[in-house]
Amino acid sequence: MPQFERYLGIDYSGAQTPSSSLKGLRLYAATRTEPPVEIPPPPSPRKYWTRSGLAQYLAERLAEDRPTLVGIDHAFSFPLAYFEAHQLPLDWPTFLEDFQRHWPTDQDIYVDFVRDGDVGQGALRTGNPRWRRLTEVRAGTAKSVFHFDVQGQVAKSTHAGLPWLLSLRRQLGDRLHCWPFDGWEIPEGRSAVTEVYPALWKHDFPTEGGTPDQHDAYAVAAWLRQADLDDRLAGFLAPSLTPPDRTKAEIEGWILGVG
Repeated sequence: MPQFERYLGIDYSGAQTPSSSLKGLRLYAATRTEPPVEIPPPPSPRKYWTRSGLAQYLAERLAEDRPTLVGIDHAFSFPLAYFEAHQLPLDWPTFLEDFQRHWPTDQDIYVDFVRDGDVGQGALRTGNPRWRRLTEVRAGTAKSVFHFDVQGQVAKSTHAGLPWLLSLRRQLGDRLHCWPFDGWEIPEGRSAVTEVYPALWKHDFPTEGGTPDQHDAYAVAAWLRQADLDDRLAGFLAPSLTPPDRTKAEIEGWILGVG
């Protein structure tokens, strides 16, 4: 029996500002009975989604009484080395609050404004590109969350997206399950957000003439739906980890689908 009624796949973008219309920011939605279709932003002069607009859309959908599984392709946390270097408590909600204070990228600014020291206090919360989370190592080709300015980077989208996760938690409270930080098992009837890595699945689904960003978002929604319908999802939500690795992953986060 499927656990969710709706599946949202998001290909994220850390470009420009939260109010910028971004061609690389794509959203696909599927249901138990319907395959993924692209969801455009509400009618406005902006042709594409903005990060702030997408966050508002997610808050509205996830507040509905309709269990929804969301996959977003940016990291939800940082390597344990970051917590140790900055003497932070090993607590994910505290991490989100601390990050947003230093990297206020939910304001109408570029991520690079914080990197350059023009806004915020990013210099006090930086990391080493050699630092990788356990899940990134296990995924094989996933890049460090601190590896900026390279092809296929996840650093900019992560630094842009983390404050919006904090916003969703503040708005939705216990209605939203942030996996795995709120527990490896998602309670029945609860909506959840998960970190995903489209490269794991995008080759399993045929392209239909869209952009790479569209295909990534489509593949995420399609895989989430398929895994839930054929009862594989529960196994992916409970990856086989040693107790020390599991404890580490509860701080660093985990990419859904990585074994």
